[in-house]
Amino acid sequence: MQVTRRRRVDAERDTRALLGRRFGNRRSLTLAAATAVVLATGTGIGFAQTTQFGHDQVGQVTDRGQVVSGDQYIAPYGERLVIDNGKIMSSSVSPDGTHLAASVTDGGVALAVVDLKSWKVQQLVGNSASANLRIASNSVGQEGPTYSPDGTQLWLGQTDGYTRFTVNPDGSLANPTSVTIPADGSKHALVGEPVFSSDGSTVYAAVNGQNRVVAIDAATGTVKQSWAVGNAPRDMVVVGSKLYVSNEGGRPAKPGETTINSYGTQVPADPKTGATTTGTVSVIDLADPAAAVASIDVGLHPTALYAKKGALFVTNTATNDVSVIDTRKNKVVQTIATQPWPESPVGYEPNAVTLTDDGHLLVTLGRANAVAVYRYNSPQEPVSYVGLLPTDYFPSEIATVGDQVVVSNTRGIDARRPTNSAGHGTHDTTSSVQRFTLPSEKVIKSQTAKVFQQNGWTNGSVKLAKDKGKGKGHAKAVAVPQRLGDPSTIKHVFLIVKENRTYDQVFGDIPQGNGDPSLAEFGENVTPNQHALTRQFGLYDNTYDIGTNSAEGHNWLMQADNPEYTESSAGEYARSYDTEDDALGHQRTGFIWSGAQAVGKSVRDFGEFHQFLTKPAGATWQNLYCDTKNMRATGQDTAYNLVSSSPIPSLNSVSVPGFPKFDTSVPDVYRAEIWKRDFEKNGPANLNMFWLSSDHTGGTAGPAAQVADNDLAVGRIVDEISHSEYWKDSAIFVVEDDSQAGLDHIDGHRAPIQIISPWARHGTVDSRYYSQITMIRTIEQILGIHPMNQKDSAATPMFGAFTKKADYTPFTALPNRIPLTDGVKTAPACGLDTPAPQDPNAAAVPSTKVPAGKKALAAQWQDWQSKQRLTGPDARPDFANPAQLNHLTWYRTHAWTKPYPGEHEIFAPDDVPGAYIPSAENDG
Repeated sequence: MQVTRRRRVDAERDTRALLGRRFGNRRSLTLAAATAVVLATGTGIGFAQTTQFGHDQVGQVTDRGQVVSGDQYIAPYGERLVIDNGKIMSSSVSPDGTHLAASVTDGGVALAVVDLKSWKVQQLVGNSASANLRIASNSVGQEGPTYSPDGTQLWLGQTDGYTRFTVNPDGSLANPTSVTIPADGSKHALVGEPVFSSDGSTVYAAVNGQNRVVAIDAATGTVKQSWAVGNAPRDMVVVGSKLYVSNEGGRPAKPGETTINSYGTQVPADPKTGATTTGTVSVIDLADPAAAVASIDVGLHPTALYAKKGALFVTNTATNDVSVIDTRKNKVVQTIATQPWPESPVGYEPNAVTLTDDGHLLVTLGRANAVAVYRYNSPQEPVSYVGLLPTDYFPSEIATVGDQVVVSNTRGIDARRPTNSAGHGTHDTTSSVQRFTLPSEKVIKSQTAKVFQQNGWTNGSVKLAKDKGKGKGHAKAVAVPQRLGDPSTIKHVFLIVKENRTYDQVFGDIPQGNGDPSLAEFGENVTPNQHALTRQFGLYDNTYDIGTNSAEGHNWLMQADNPEYTESSAGEYARSYDTEDDALGHQRTGFIWSGAQAVGKSVRDFGEFHQFLTKPAGATWQNLYCDTKNMRATGQDTAYNLVSSSPIPSLNSVSVPGFPKFDTSVPDVYRAEIWKRDFEKNGPANLNMFWLSSDHTGGTAGPAAQVADNDLAVGRIVDEISHSEYWKDSAIFVVEDDSQAGLDHIDGHRAPIQIISPWARHGTVDSRYYSQITMIRTIEQILGIHPMNQKDSAATPMFGAFTKKADYTPFTALPNRIPLTDGVKTAPACGLDTPAPQDPNAAAVPSTKVPAGKKALAAQWQDWQSKQRLTGPDARPDFANPAQLNHLTWYRTHAWTKPYPGEHEIFAPDDVPGAYIPSAENDG
């Protein structure tokens, strides 16, 4: 029976009721006429921005809109069509304006064709049973698909070229044909935007993975010409005889410049932030193909291009502006700021642009869920800012069709796809198409207030400590200061990042919280320390991770954002997944550690955001397990010489190389022992970051044993800190990077977190809405770190989770109750683990022995698991298909006797519903 402490909103029903609803103005706003600046006066919203959520839950529909996990409400202007087939990566409208073709991912198809007249999905194209037209691969690039000028062809970009379709008279697609662009060594084509010559005979292709553009015969698919351009060419447009190309990674590096890798190319980058430092648009003279390719400097991360009336508009996603190029002079003549909230200059992520016939420039702001509207006359004449219109979750494309504006929203209404399962998962992703007639400027200005409210943008969000002269810094210390830079009673912050669990999977068995025991896989007998920590330090049952997977989750924690590059790469992930080793995935304002360094705080990193791991021969899970036991028993340092490292200089300089990054063949208790020795020798830094990844599962031991290993490691770390001299001024934040590896009855993004400190409220159940962003903002507020972008700037620190009166009672770690060696096929030399007795009052942990009737099925799963790169130096989080790994974990934690929630049988790997979802980490 489901335990619920408050009325539960039927979010699925309310979400469907919301579809197609038109939202009007809810609150007036005084607007300043300065370019791209809105002053949020008269809103009536107080300082604590995200307290607007109260006890709202993700998926719930309120009078402000539907709650999503990214600290936002969504309530789009105009009409909405939800697409329950994954996230839209890009889209284009047919030349006759009757259809929209959208490339999608994470839902079993690669293309969705929308009939704009009937306002319905007409056709699905992909490699799963849900597709009306089958193709070999569901991979899709960042840009496209593109219709030919006469509307008879559609080209879809994929990993190694394009799939070319015939467009039928009714708008449906047929006759898929591969147009291959060979790999250049290890570099796949990873094509970006295709554009056609005016007569349709030639397709110009941005070969993103090879830093070139090619001309392809549209009829035969033969490559006729090739030009070297900048780094990571993405979008293109033809203006007369000139072909313009946006290079997201900027120009090629010059000798002696600081560079960081991006898909095998060293690109100019900042050594502290790891972010790119150049952005360019290449210009190819099609009338003289042998002429040198020209280059125009623009802002950082140039993405979308749009040309009209002598102007080329370039969205610079990282510098949050739009370059206006006069195409007669090939010169930037105007730069339009797209920062509507003066509290933060970055994080809005303009990513698409169009110009209406009546002179309104429309720019989608992906991370703000809005369209910015400007009055435009000519390239040289400065635009004037009108206001904002709200969209669904992460708009990514915009076009005009007659007097209608059509917007494609990458994440639609978040992970609320209807399923047959007993809960929600993060891969239940949706997208949406939105349309409206551009309203009057008066209406646009009124809708601006709504966008501000939905994002929590208010005056004074980032309050700085006042300059008090001699008295500066003498404000009374509290755990979480109201003003950034005022003293805190907390000097040492420990951020422990784990892997992939939902709230219900771990805490669904706690009756005091809003949990569903039927979804609990790792209850108290598996995680005794985490359960004990909730009793001592509090339970948080309404907190959300934001990302769908690790690529997004670690970015949200380290950057308070998932940059547009990573967001738009989700359909392929071949260029990069974990963007530690890709400069394009780093925001220009840096990371939480570089922010700490900027204000003079010390940093110590244990594996987080590390890309590389070197392991000596013999460093097996079994040997590392025995090594841990020996070190704890003898006090001797017998650790293997594992070396973990990052390509980002500012992180590598503060990292402990002996602490291993992700690899499920490394026990977390080993990681905890490596940390303990550093802690006892050197003490803590102000900011200490950890990556404890065994609860990912899929490794040497069984899933319950891996989660128990993770639980014991966390318990021992808390035990060590709380019994040290540093406990009195410490705070430990425990969080999952994402919650993709299971189900939750509220929302797939709901996750277990813990706040452990003498200054944390003890023994309470806190059901206020929190997220990873609010947690990061809390850490920033404690340490005086300036927020990194508009997302953490708008977030409210978790003031209510802390108290003015400290309770210094330490925590003593509990022994594991199931063997850490459970499921290990080869016993370690030091013997099998002998655990403490299980609690008879808690749910028993099923045996890992496979019933006789399921051994053949289990063998198929074992073969599947062996190919998922879960262990070893080249281990990759999320290489495994998430639906399959979640099913395997469930089967093993239920002794192969219970089907996955919502299903009626136990499946072989290839028969798992949802197995069509591409693995997030895929080398092509």
